[in-house]
Amino acid sequence: MKQKVLSTIYEYVVMVLGCLLFAIAWESFVIPNDMSSGGLMGLCTVIQYATSGSISASFLYLIVNILLLLMAFVIMGTSFGVRTIFCIILTSVLMPVVDKMPFLHSVPGNFLAVPDPILIPVIAGLLEGIALGLVFRHNGSTGGSDIIALFLHKYWPISPGKFYLISDSIIITSVLFLPDKAFGDMVYGYIMMVVSALVLDWVTLGAKSSVQVLVFSKQYEKIADHITKEMDRGVTVLKAIGWYTKEDKNVLLILVRKKQLFEITKHVKAVDPKAFMSVTNASGVFGEGFEEIKVGYNKKEK
Repeated sequence: MKQKVLSTIYEYVVMVLGCLLFAIAWESFVIPNDMSSGGLMGLCTVIQYATSGSISASFLYLIVNILLLLMAFVIMGTSFGVRTIFCIILTSVLMPVVDKMPFLHSVPGNFLAVPDPILIPVIAGLLEGIALGLVFRHNGSTGGSDIIALFLHKYWPISPGKFYLISDSIIITSVLFLPDKAFGDMVYGYIMMVVSALVLDWVTLGAKSSVQVLVFSKQYEKIADHITKEMDRGVTVLKAIGWYTKEDKNVLLILVRKKQLFEITKHVKAVDPKAFMSVTNASGVFGEGFEEIKVGYNKKEK
């Protein structure tokens, strides 16, 4: 029980750090430099610029997320998640706090000032990607586009990835309709979007990314024994036929973390220098020893 409580506390501390980094990315780097990007926060910044600051991005972000959460409860029930509510409220509170700390703004004269404008969306994208990755890894969400994507995926055959691509492109391109914005402002938005997406994947999948390995070797038994006994990973032996020789062969099918690939390669080469290996990135491996099998929202469970 104590371990579970400490684990939960740790997860919430990490999510707090993620929310803080998200707030810093936007309020320290993006908004002080009149830039924007994708997502709900990107849309809120566009509206802030269009209204000359009369409607602050952080305030609008909170209001829109509250409305989206209410819709989520009506449509999807209370299973939507306490952690998402926690992260949305915390992010919306932290953003105006960071905004009211001028020394944290990346502008000339401050410690965080960046002389080259093109580096600003890179830094902001890096911070946002890390922030979202930390939040997502502990089953949280900053809301916004995530909630809308769940709505659409529930009722229309559109993947969340395709929705993000379309919505972010529209939001980023919309800065061109502002009188004081130019093509370069749109480019900055796309740079941040790409950097954020790449870093997000690295944070959420980098440490857990897996590979599928096929090993063709006459010494398959020695290789399989090493993997099962020394590396504590499962091995499946597939029966195959070499079509050139018409001989029966045994092929090893192995699923391991990417960081374990070097050990397998080293052992296979040591046992059988003539062995043949095929390595493929696995976009998702679920089950014992890997990721937990998860299912989507089921209306019957509401």
